[in-house]
Amino acid sequence: METAASKPDSSYFWDKLHSLSGIIPIGAFLAEHFWSNSYALVSPERYNSTAAGLEQIPWRVPVEFCFIWLPIAFHGCYGLWIWWRAKTNVFAHPWMANWLFTLQRWSGIIAFAYIIWHVWLERFATHGRSTYAGVAQSFANPYYAAFYVIGILAASFHFGNGIWNFCCKWGIAVTPRAQRAAGWLGAFVGVTFAVVGLLILAGFLWNWHPFNGYL
Repeated sequence: METAASKPDSSYFWDKLHSLSGIIPIGAFLAEHFWSNSYALVSPERYNSTAAGLEQIPWRVPVEFCFIWLPIAFHGCYGLWIWWRAKTNVFAHPWMANWLFTLQRWSGIIAFAYIIWHVWLERFATHGRSTYAGVAQSFANPYYAAFYVIGILAASFHFGNGIWNFCCKWGIAVTPRAQRAAGWLGAFVGVTFAVVGLLILAGFLWNWHPFNGYL
């Protein structure tokens, strides 16, 4: 008979899978999403042609379901469970690690809500036929634009800090020096994603195309 001491801890497997899903495929999807939306900084025509090209990918729906929607649903729901069972003591012990843990949980909740809303709006409500003019018109609403700013910042921080967590959990960064390097890497990625996301938003808000010289 298997005793409690010898029984495998299934949470170890799910914690590892949760950490991995945040990098691959969700992190890769976030990078691709920012990349493709950056064509708005080239011209409305390039943005529209890129968006139309993505809609013509063969097997798009099953690929999105298996490699985007399902991992996001798992990562988000399991993250909510981690948040629910965790005990935050950031005010009693305001150490950097506690603040990062708390911010990681809350930024994940905000990012999860933002992604659900964004996917519903851009993929289902518009049947995936997003156009530059339609997005720019939506951003004319200040509440809509403000929610996008909050979502971009939350997703960027969550992903950047998640890189550090991933490196520590998976034994990539074991020594204090390696963990500091992973922390700097995560900070660089998070800041880069935030800046790129806000620049894309600025392009839609002010019809700004700094890369139109590429045409």
